[in-house]
Amino acid sequence: MTSTRRPALHPLSFALLLGLSASAWSQTTPPAPATAPAKAPTPTPERSRPAAPPSNKEADNPTQLDRVEIQGTSRDDDQRRASTASKIIIGREEIERYGDSTIGEVLKRLPGVTTGGRPGRGGEVRMRGMGGGYTQILVNGERMPPGFSLDELPPEQIERIEVMRAPTAEFGARAIAGTINVVLREAIQRRLNEVRLATAFERDHVTPHFNWTRNDKIGDNGDAYNFTVNAMQHKRVDDIDSHSLTQVYDTNTGALKRETLLTNLGQSKDERKSLNMTGRLQLRLDGGDTIAIQPFLMANRGESSSSFHQTQTPPITDDKDPEALRYNTAATDGSSRSNMARLNVQWNKRIDDKSRLETRVGVGRMTMSSESHRAEDNVTDAATTFYRTQDDNTRSRDTSWSFNTKLSHQMDNDHNLVAGIEGEGTKRHQNRVCLQSYTEGAAGTACSFLADFGDNVDASTRRFAAYAQDEWNVGKAWGFYAGLRWEGIKTESTNNQGPVSNSSSVLTPLLHAVYKIDEKSREQIRASLTRSYKSPNLNDVIGRLSISNRFPCDDPNLPCSYNTIDSPDRLGNPDLKPEMATGVEIGYEKYLSKGGLLSANFFYRRITDLIRNQIVLETVPYAPVQRYVVRPRNIGNAKTYGVELEAKFRLDEYLTDAIPVNLRSNLSLFHSAVDGIQGPNNKLDQQPRYTANLGADYRLRSVPLTLGASLNYTPSTLLQQSNQILNEIDKKRVIDLSAMWTFSPVVAVRVAASNLVPLTFGNGSIATTPGRIVTSESTGRSFTVWTVRLELKV
Repeated sequence: MTSTRRPALHPLSFALLLGLSASAWSQTTPPAPATAPAKAPTPTPERSRPAAPPSNKEADNPTQLDRVEIQGTSRDDDQRRASTASKIIIGREEIERYGDSTIGEVLKRLPGVTTGGRPGRGGEVRMRGMGGGYTQILVNGERMPPGFSLDELPPEQIERIEVMRAPTAEFGARAIAGTINVVLREAIQRRLNEVRLATAFERDHVTPHFNWTRNDKIGDNGDAYNFTVNAMQHKRVDDIDSHSLTQVYDTNTGALKRETLLTNLGQSKDERKSLNMTGRLQLRLDGGDTIAIQPFLMANRGESSSSFHQTQTPPITDDKDPEALRYNTAATDGSSRSNMARLNVQWNKRIDDKSRLETRVGVGRMTMSSESHRAEDNVTDAATTFYRTQDDNTRSRDTSWSFNTKLSHQMDNDHNLVAGIEGEGTKRHQNRVCLQSYTEGAAGTACSFLADFGDNVDASTRRFAAYAQDEWNVGKAWGFYAGLRWEGIKTESTNNQGPVSNSSSVLTPLLHAVYKIDEKSREQIRASLTRSYKSPNLNDVIGRLSISNRFPCDDPNLPCSYNTIDSPDRLGNPDLKPEMATGVEIGYEKYLSKGGLLSANFFYRRITDLIRNQIVLETVPYAPVQRYVVRPRNIGNAKTYGVELEAKFRLDEYLTDAIPVNLRSNLSLFHSAVDGIQGPNNKLDQQPRYTANLGADYRLRSVPLTLGASLNYTPSTLLQQSNQILNEIDKKRVIDLSAMWTFSPVVAVRVAASNLVPLTFGNGSIATTPGRIVTSESTGRSFTVWTVRLELKV
């Protein structure tokens, strides 16, 4: 085993050393196996001799052919190079390279992209390390309804991923960090059946996965269809290990009055099953018109449970003290369901040779339900004293519509004009039933705090936009793009407190330019000057009240009193304003002869009316004293800037006798500062100092085996959330390996390991208020996920 690993590690070590001097690398398309060097040397007398007669061995195998190497840039890189605005294209080959089970795992290897959650599990996708909705996520150019996650979309259903670093008028300006557009599988003019059977193993749990993709043409007039069915199951078990140290000081003398340690130990389980179906029916009409019908169905079922035991050392013996330990064991169990159905119809009308009209309409509905039960007990050596149970049931229904039409016209002077209008709306109805009991076996009574806020919510969001853009060339060297977009959003809701309304509108100019240093576009410089924004989402505006479990307000034996800054209540904010950002991008790209790429990109954003979740003491209607409440708030201005370096190339492009290993890596450096919050760690939410990726893959010549390896690293991050709270996010180091054996053009087996060397992952915080310091830490193990997949093409 040792002797087989050393040759694979040697190119990686060399790539890391080269990355420190050349700045960065990124991905490349694996070449066809070849034995001849890229450039043939000057013919020698020996090479000029007439060809010798075939040997007996060659005569016995007349079908044997010489290896031929074809060089050049990939189709994905061609699209990237031709775009005026900075864009990265990830095609099917790149999506399948490591056998990833989630889109987050695919995207994490791109320059500047990070994911939330534990290592090896995907999570919220963030560009430039910016969390909290700064990255615009689209599916087929459209936003998905609230509650949808990219991790619910299996990679097998995706045709390509478009990553746009700066906003454009067509795709929208709600992209301060950038835009990720996921394009679903398209219908093509040939018959294709792909079946993939996979099994993943994590912490002794087996999770099956099935995918079937069918593509075929209809008749001889160019009609075609495609559909994909994907079924999967995930089962995960995690440890609960959290500690919170509270130190109380005399505000006059500074002497330590009390120090208590709260410890929670336990385990959580989560099991999810999902079924996803997508399709596309492509119809060709007379005159070159086309109609595409695209249904999208998703069904998820989940079961979760957790149990933990908490201890307080030393215990607070005064039962009337709100910080006294009310319970020492807690158990929760719950179930959830979500169903989504969407139907899009797109009509492409050819007006003439230079003009086209594209119209798209869509309707959808998403239903979500969740049921949870929580039981808290005081367990001692002598007896068990029942304390409290809470049952919480929530039902919500989102109904959405969308409309988009754009007119494209190619002018004789090389101007490409596009103008369009858009509209979309979402209406939500949410019903919540909360019951609590403080007597064992007694029927639950309604949670009293809902009397002020209501258990039914009706809300709606409507958005309308109009845009125009022009893209043109000046000679062979210059390309320009100018766009202008207006967008207005209105959110309304009603509950027991009365109607809530939030409206905003923005006008955003957008400018891009590219300069081609050589006529073949092998070297070019890009620049962008844009305005973008982030609007408050529906949950930020109408977020329902959530009371801290440590300091409840329904205990008949203890009046609702104060809570602490580390255990706040939660609520939405109907007075939010959108964030606005002025952005600058400057980039350099060099395309190499063997399909490689070197690039560097600098970005800058100046943000006004920054939205951040802040914990503030508030006067609330459900308590006689002020309580700490966390809600999104506009807190001021911020800036962020950084540089993204990437490269991809074949090793033998620089070393003549080297093995043709494809090397990829990137390095992204970030910095940000929030006005009004003390430094030096007053960064934007979740933004690390840097993120780095290193990868390599190689297709062996002698056997049909392809090997790949990648390293993703994000360092630990200190974040000054406010002047009172400092957060720490643990480092992430994810090593992935994959091997694929191709038995024939229609049968292949892939074995992959994600998070091969798992680390403990956790978060911590320090909250400081007058006379009190609370230090909290939550840690948990991460695990290696092994996947075995059979791929069939019929």
